[in-house]
Amino acid sequence: MSPRTSPRPRHHLTALGALTLALLVLPLATTTTAASSSGTATTAADAAGPAVQAVPAESAQEGTFRNPLNAGADPTIVHHDGNYYLSTTQGDRISVWSSPSLATLATAEPVEVWRDSDPSRDTELWAPALHRFQTGDGPRWYLYYTAADSRLTDPVERDASHRLYVLESADDDPAGPYEFKARIADTGTYAIDGEPFVHDGQPYFAWSSPGRGFDGGPQQLYAARMSNPWTIEGEPVALPNEGGCPEVREGPTPLYRDGRTFLTYSTCDTGKPDYQIWSIALDGGADPLSADAWEQLPGPLFSRDDAAGVWGPGHHFFFRSPDGTEDWIAYHAKNTPEYTYSFRSTRAQRIGWTPEGTPDLGRPLAAGATQRLPSGDPGAGSTAVNDTDTGRGGPRVSYEGDWTTGDRCGAHCFHGDDHYTAQAGATATYHFTGSRIAVYGSLDTDHGYATFSVDGGPPSEPVSYHHPFRVGEQRVYLSPELGPGEHTLTVTVTGDRPAGSSDAIVTVDRAEVYPAP
Repeated sequence: MSPRTSPRPRHHLTALGALTLALLVLPLATTTTAASSSGTATTAADAAGPAVQAVPAESAQEGTFRNPLNAGADPTIVHHDGNYYLSTTQGDRISVWSSPSLATLATAEPVEVWRDSDPSRDTELWAPALHRFQTGDGPRWYLYYTAADSRLTDPVERDASHRLYVLESADDDPAGPYEFKARIADTGTYAIDGEPFVHDGQPYFAWSSPGRGFDGGPQQLYAARMSNPWTIEGEPVALPNEGGCPEVREGPTPLYRDGRTFLTYSTCDTGKPDYQIWSIALDGGADPLSADAWEQLPGPLFSRDDAAGVWGPGHHFFFRSPDGTEDWIAYHAKNTPEYTYSFRSTRAQRIGWTPEGTPDLGRPLAAGATQRLPSGDPGAGSTAVNDTDTGRGGPRVSYEGDWTTGDRCGAHCFHGDDHYTAQAGATATYHFTGSRIAVYGSLDTDHGYATFSVDGGPPSEPVSYHHPFRVGEQRVYLSPELGPGEHTLTVTVTGDRPAGSSDAIVTVDRAEVYPAP
């Protein structure tokens, strides 16, 4: 049980809730009337249009943001009561970040909502998913997640112990507190990445388990009817799920439009650069537990874009803009083509719909691509400072020492270029007005250490830019909260290198300046 919670009586659903278990979160792309710019009536679904593209670099930065939103993988995002709530895989706990604007989720402080004391489920907590249900005591949030048994020391046995669990909130707050509710969809075998979906008013639960019929083959998708938010009933059914690599089907999450349910999912090993998103579709009135009722959509819907420096996009979640007129996807991806589970960070971008009414997820945008905030988002946005922004006026960077600039980092860098040097004592100083600054740079095999100093203050502990392979646009420093006004941040190259590095290079790529709250 979470230290923030205390035992409470179990909730009982109202008669209507027991029949429908209707999710209170508005399904994506349902028909809701909105005013278009021309003043004529349209619908949120019609207004969605094609998938979003990056804002031109010369556009004003007010009301814009850039990814990533979080350093974690397997994101879930909801917008509720004026705030975004985000949770990602953290391993030994579940945390929630909240912010009134998407632009400031990256600097929000985490709230730990769950850390388990039961060793059968206290490690490798993966893929939290937030969903809101009506109960007899009012609306409650349910956090679905995967966890393993820490008593098993053999990695293979511990991995095989992964099962699905659900927490329940004490009230109508996605940030908790939460209490443990149940193990869910327990068929006696490995089970991960579970989420509810609603079709024709009836909730179902979808997840990933081995084989076709739990026979130990490659991971497949399964679904079962739900009798309440923490219980399935009846026999699970294996769903069709083609596409991508053969070894994995995971992370099912729903999307809705015009009575149809799209159950999207990720394929391939999440460590591979080819991790990608596919979907099956179900017409209104069809039975979700009839495998033949599902239509396999051609795909992938969303996959790597080497030119943009985005690899392995997947394990996603859909959410609406604050005013309900736009559909958005949150997903994780990497800035490296290496086969690795590290560096999967959370990103978001607006999606659209094809003329045929199927999801148009577009292409994953570069991590530093400038995007407009979701419609109705009240944030002022953050301001990007490129390594070449050395002119007068506005946020800028100045250099002292022997720096080289070029495009050697290519798609791994913001705008395809950076400044770099290994000269001890060389500095790059950001001049900005705002309340906080984050610095992004590339990590590589020949990189060394740098320190950071705010407003001429004492330097930070040395920060390593070294890694056994190249990975771009990593946040290497986030300043503390600063008072309003003008500030400086100085990056100093130490000239030292960690063991295994072939040089002491430090890069300057981009910074994000955040306005005062």
